[in-house]
Amino acid sequence: MLSALLIQAEAFPQEALFRAQNIISPEVHEDNSVTFRVFAPNAKEVQVTGDFLPTVKMDSPMGQIDGPGKAALTKDENGVWSMKTEPLGPELYNYSFIVDGFTTTDPNNPFLIRDVASAFNIFIVGGGHAELFKVNDIPHGSVTRRWYDSPGLGMDRRITIYTPPGYEKSNESYPVLYLLHGAGGDEEAWINLGRTAQIMDNLIAEGKAKPMIVVMPNGNVIQDGAPGEGSKNMYKPQFMIPKTMDGTYEGAFEDIIKFVESNYRVKADKANRAIAGLSMGGYHTLHISRYYPNTFDYMGLFSAAIMPREDATGKVYSNFDETLQAQMDNGYKLYWIAIGKTDFLYDANQQYIAKLDSMKMPYEYVESEGGHIWRNWRIYLSQFAPRLFH
Repeated sequence: MLSALLIQAEAFPQEALFRAQNIISPEVHEDNSVTFRVFAPNAKEVQVTGDFLPTVKMDSPMGQIDGPGKAALTKDENGVWSMKTEPLGPELYNYSFIVDGFTTTDPNNPFLIRDVASAFNIFIVGGGHAELFKVNDIPHGSVTRRWYDSPGLGMDRRITIYTPPGYEKSNESYPVLYLLHGAGGDEEAWINLGRTAQIMDNLIAEGKAKPMIVVMPNGNVIQDGAPGEGSKNMYKPQFMIPKTMDGTYEGAFEDIIKFVESNYRVKADKANRAIAGLSMGGYHTLHISRYYPNTFDYMGLFSAAIMPREDATGKVYSNFDETLQAQMDNGYKLYWIAIGKTDFLYDANQQYIAKLDSMKMPYEYVESEGGHIWRNWRIYLSQFAPRLFH
């Protein structure tokens, strides 16, 4: 059967235009096990690596972190390598193949995401919270990429904005969530890796979240847009870019708020503004909400990169205790902190929580399994958004 399929593929040269093989991979079975396949008749060894496998310790620019394991595929008489997993839990997973030591994407799966400078294939095992990551038959919001003037940074900059279902035909004004990415990310990270539009559409349709605008800026202040989308055009993305955590971004954040409140129908007051972010974005959230202590009623720190930095010399970082106290004294509705038990930032977050306890500053704390991974951050968003604007 397979030989016939391969012959059929050769008979239709348009298949070759996309380097596709006439093979199904990945195949999600009824019991939620998954089979991976790749045609590589001359390969000596093929493995699959991805976040569906048990984690292993690996080195990274952030130190030792949990990384994906590897599993071997076996070759059949037709040169097709395959591997079938045990049943997997509901989740959006990523993976890559390793063919004779060379890491590559799956030629049979066109669904990819970019994380910093790496591209991965993705697939969804449905059920449970993973239903939020799917495009379901419900009303949908819109996602636009806009350009805004940032006098504080001296350039026009690209920004991604989600508006809820019905925004275009409504005269209603909406609350706003400012959602910030981590190191190596940009204005594409939350909408692609984070599945923000799908999560918000589904939560709103289920009546679990209020309709809201979600604003996803670029936290890399030397860029006007993501690699390939800004004036520097196509270049290799970097994990840490100069000036990302020196106070420049936080100090210029009012430019973003002014653009949103001048161009969208929003409820422009503290009770209708929220800010949240992952890793570096959690660090930015902490400092932006403290630096503008009467601006946001809702804060979300997802695996926040709370760490001392030699380049943190900007005005934003001065008077830390006094401005944090002012933020508490002004009052707010939710200060939400979430982190995984094996996150390399776990201890730093515990130290920050101890500081809040010493100040008697109210917060809510969520501790999950896992480490510094998008799997956690998507769930954190789906838990945080329903808490907003009540």
